[in-house]
This record gives sequence, C-alpha cells and structure tokens, in this order.
Amino acid sequence: MYLSDIHFQPLTTVAKHIESGDISPVEVTEALLKRIETLDPGLKSYTTVTPELAMSQARAAEAEIMAGRYRGTLHGIPIAVKDLCFTKGIPTSGGMSIHRDFKPDHDATVVTNLAAAGSVLLGKLHMTEGATLEHHPSFPEPVNPWKADLWTGVSSSGSGVATAAGLTYASIGSDTGGSIRFPSASNALTGVKPTWGLISRYGIFDLAATYDHLGPMARSAADAAAMLQALAGWDKNDTTTLPDPVPDYLAALDGVYGARGIKVGVDWDYIATDAEPQTVAAIKDAIAVLESLGAINTPVSFPSQEALLKYTMALTIGELLAAHEATYPARADEYGPAIKEMMKVADVTPTQTGHGNIERRKFRGAVISLFSTLDVFVMPVYRLGTPTWAEMRAQVAEDFNNIGKFTSPFNATGTPTVTLPCGFTSDGRPIAFQLAGLPGSEATLLKVAHAYQQATDWHTRRPPGI
Repeated sequence: MYLSDIHFQPLTTVAKHIESGDISPVEVTEALLKRIETLDPGLKSYTTVTPELAMSQARAAEAEIMAGRYRGTLHGIPIAVKDLCFTKGIPTSGGMSIHRDFKPDHDATVVTNLAAAGSVLLGKLHMTEGATLEHHPSFPEPVNPWKADLWTGVSSSGSGVATAAGLTYASIGSDTGGSIRFPSASNALTGVKPTWGLISRYGIFDLAATYDHLGPMARSAADAAAMLQALAGWDKNDTTTLPDPVPDYLAALDGVYGARGIKVGVDWDYIATDAEPQTVAAIKDAIAVLESLGAINTPVSFPSQEALLKYTMALTIGELLAAHEATYPARADEYGPAIKEMMKVADVTPTQTGHGNIERRKFRGAVISLFSTLDVFVMPVYRLGTPTWAEMRAQVAEDFNNIGKFTSPFNATGTPTVTLPCGFTSDGRPIAFQLAGLPGSEATLLKVAHAYQQATDWHTRRPPGI
C-alpha cells in the first residue's frame, strides 16, 4: 500500500494492513497529520489538531500490535471527533466563543470508547455554535471540498469536511434535527444516526438532550459499522443508554446479499411533494438497485407530521434554553446572533409543551407501526441535492422544515437511520438518501447500505482536486 493514497483508503482496508504489519499506525498517523497540515488551512475542518497525542497513541498502538495484542478494527486508526465531545485537557468549545478556553477534566464516553478500541485521536472538528445552524462569527466556517459555495451541512460541519477530504478515516457527529445526515449528504458520506440511547451522550455539550444523538460519519457503510461497534453500548454515566447487547455490526454485513428479502418501503407521494425531480430520480435508481439485489419494494404511506411540526421547535428550543441556563441570558453578549435570536424569540408555554410531548409520542407510535409491513423505509435528505449556503439560509428563513422535513422526524422518534450517497445533480451536487428502521435495527440498515454500496460506486467518488 502506497502512502500517497493512504488517506482515501477504506478504514477497514487500512485496518487489515495494520493488523498484518504491512503498514504501521505511526506511518498512517504521520501521513494524515501531514495532509491536515497541507490542506486544512483552506478547508478549516479542525478547530484543534493534537499531533503530540496522536503520535504517542500511534506508537503505543504499534507496540501493542507488534506484541500480539491487536484490539480490533480501530486499533491504530486515526479518528477525529466533533468539538462538543469532552476531551481531557484539550480545548472543547462546542462551537461557542463562550467556551473557547474550556478544557474538560474528563473524556466523553465516546472518546473513552475510541481510546479503548486503540484508535488515534487526530483532534477536534469545527461545528456550529451550540450545534445550531450557524457558526459563531469569531470561528471559521469549514469549506465543502466538493464545491466551495455548497453547504457543508451542520452542525457537524467539520466532521463532514474532514472525513470527505481524507483528513480522518471517520469522525463522530451529533444529530438533533439532521446534523449527522446533513453533512453526510453534503459531503457524499455514510452517516449513522442511531437509536436514541444506543450511544452514550455523557461528556458532551447538549443542544436538546431528548433529541440529541451521537453517531459515526465515514466513507462507507462498512467503515461506519466498525465505528458504531466501538461507540455503542450501555454506560453507567448515562442512565438513558440502552442495556441491550451490542451486535457485531461489521460481522453482520453480508456483501451484495445484505438486501435479499428485505422489505423496503417508499412513499413516493410524500417524497414528490417536496423533493425535486433529480432527487426523486436518484432515489428511484437506488430502489431499483436494491430490488436487483433481492429487496422487496413495498408500498407504504408515511404518517403525517403536521401536528408534530407545530410544536417541534417549541420543544427543541425549550431544551436548548435548559442546556444554556448557566450562561444565558447572563452572558448573552458573548453569543452569536443566530443562536441568540433563537433563544430570544422562544415563547414556550406549558400548553405548547404538553401538546408537543403528546404529539411526539403519537407520531413515534405511528412511525413504529409503519414497520409492521416492512423492514426499511427510504427517505431523502434534501429536496434537490446539496443546497448552497445561500439556498439553505433562504429556506430556513422561511421555515426550518424546508430543510429539516425529511430528517427531524427521526429525532422526534429516536429511531435510527443510515444516510448514504446515491448520485449527483447535473451541476455536481451530492444527492443522498436515508434508510430508516425500528429502534435497534442498525445492523439491518447497515447491511442493506453495504449491499447497495457493493453494487454502486457513489461512495467511492472523491472531491475533485483534493
């Protein structure tokens, strides 16, 4: 394996070469750090790079592997994490100027889990302020490597850019209304928004705790499966984590046979209401591929979101205010204008909260009932490929649901989705779709995604000139 292209090799491929001794974690880490140093000044995906720590962990991994103590797929693999994940002694801002100098005294559980798997921490990745829609004015906006004016997706903007540009093999993102799926779609990545509670949220900055999900972002379903294996599981420090055993997601993959016999549902009327023709065509092509692999196309009607969407922002902003209670409004002047405007206009009444929670439970039940006749539900991410920054802002100014209609429902339900690329628009914008399932169905979703990726090459495309 040549170091000249090591950065774009699949994580799982690099892992096999590390295990066999063909290449060392030290060589791989040096190559990634050099690439970050060369390219990231223009892409702005990292808020903090940790070269000393990374090289120390790489040397430790190399010594363990040479001594016959190989830990598994992530051993010696360089990874980066979103800057809302606490890292002991390393600045962790959550995209907020107010926390610019904050250095936690402990690691987030996801960081601990990655370290236990033997991975190498390259650094912390830029994100929007408080995981909302805009970056703080004093922080740089990461640049989409596919095209500079395209939206990076938020709030895990740096996670999407760094993974797509070969500045890390995978990353951790978080998702409250689409923040793993937006940057995965915008950067032609594979992202997992897991079942709520599958991955511990201990040691992170919350946006809205009952909507927040942590999950992996990678360049393939197989790489995402390897990451999810390390991240998932019960955590004594987070009482909302699920006690169920964690499947072997990587071993559950079944090549091109992973979609065989799977009932895949699509509500074409629902999609066509908002999605543009190129998006609909790309998803129809994806369904055709899945059918050719043995999936069963199953007609279905997605439940109405109308009652839920009336209250979603009230519930979310109520939890946002709770998360910032210690610093807002006491230090409101240190907040950026976008997040401050969200907090300022919040007028959440007890009646709204009551209605919202009731409608949220009813909608969750309706979505779960959907799977009585199917295994996987297909949904777009965007209306038409990846929007530009200007298009995104115009849509959100009119109504957040213009951008979040296809993603936010699965935060309200806490049910899992896997996002993966399925094409490009005529002007080169990545198009993606979601595979959604029942709580705990990540193994099935990843198996179907992996089968699709064995029959297509969208996930192997790389940004031009990077």
